Amino acid sequence: MPKGKVCVLGLVSTKVPELETPEALARRIDEAARYLPLEQLALSPQCGFASDVTGNRVTEEDQKRKLELVVRTARMVWR
Repeated sequence: MPKGKVCVLGLVSTKVPELETPEALARRIDEAARYLPLEQLALSPQCGFASDVTGNRVTEEDQKRKLELVVRTARMVWR
């Protein structure tokens, strides 16, 4: 990965309402940090939430909780 570029890890599922734990996400970020510096990593949901229209049972409240999880985990990892 070239310096100055960022690898975005899509670790938060947008297909199911269940939340990952911040600790589990942090472990996966730590695994990625074995290959790239932490400064070159970022966290995001896997993709957008548009697929909830076609049958995935992810409510607007679920989506909000997942985005809050991304923020909470990022603050924990990239203090």
